[in-house]
Amino acid sequence: MNIFRSAVKLIVIIPIMTACSTNTSSEVDNPRRGTITIASDESFKPLVDGLTRAYEGIYPDAHFKVDYKPEQQTVLQLLKDSARLVITTRELTSKESDIVKQQKGYVKHQHIAIDGLAVVASKVNSDSLMTLAELRGIFEGKITNWSQLPGSNQTGLITLIFDDVNSSNLNFIREKFGLKDLKNLRIVASGSNEKVIEDVRKNPLALGFIGVNWISDGHSLKSRELSEGLNVFGISKKDKPDSLSNYYQPFQAGLEFRNYPLSRDVYIISREEYSGLGGGLMTYIARDVGGLIIQKMGLIPTIRFPRQVEIKTGENF
Repeated sequence: MNIFRSAVKLIVIIPIMTACSTNTSSEVDNPRRGTITIASDESFKPLVDGLTRAYEGIYPDAHFKVDYKPEQQTVLQLLKDSARLVITTRELTSKESDIVKQQKGYVKHQHIAIDGLAVVASKVNSDSLMTLAELRGIFEGKITNWSQLPGSNQTGLITLIFDDVNSSNLNFIREKFGLKDLKNLRIVASGSNEKVIEDVRKNPLALGFIGVNWISDGHSLKSRELSEGLNVFGISKKDKPDSLSNYYQPFQAGLEFRNYPLSRDVYIISREEYSGLGGGLMTYIARDVGGLIIQKMGLIPTIRFPRQVEIKTGENF
């Protein structure tokens, strides 16, 4: 009877162990084929769509299910092992990394780009320049009316529009200015970066905050359409700028050396413990034309795609 009971236990246990394993034969993905779930902050949707579609174009058997949601929720998805990769503006904390490692996951961070948080207003509002001190004053409640800003032709309370209260956009502003309490500010959560743009166009008293990759791809018709009717603010680190050259916009010229005051980093974080599809995408971004896609989107790739230049010497030079 004891042998029979042991055999029953073995039969029951083996299927359970097999079901729980992430490395089982036919279901295991590799860099060229398979299906995995990744999560990204919604502010990077154009960038992530561009990278994943390009990779799927090279490897038709590779598929990415992308969940777009606020940054804090993407990190939680990684910790729950319901996303293989996440695209965020920060690395995991040591506590978050420990949670993944306790689940026998392997944590890898890859810095892929420099991005800019764009500050936008309706073109009905003539203002398109602002100092970092003025922006801080708005979030500290010292500047509440457009009439307090010297370049504006509007009079009325400033309404701040973000995509979500848990998004990377608002989290970045919180950390940038050390904000602890936002309850006295006129903040509206529109639900998405695209909706922020729509709401700003309709309201000349609105000041919107979006990931610049929504409007910085000059080759994309949608990007050009979204940028219509918007003023993209140039922001100066100087409290008293003495020329227009002190102001920088969140495009490549301003991001290159982080002269734009609201420049931020973009990371891919992986919990993949073997050489799978997630690692394939990360390698593609780091070593192949992924960097060119990032550059095309108007951001600064961390790892530039090497270009070969042929130099001819002699009579025909």
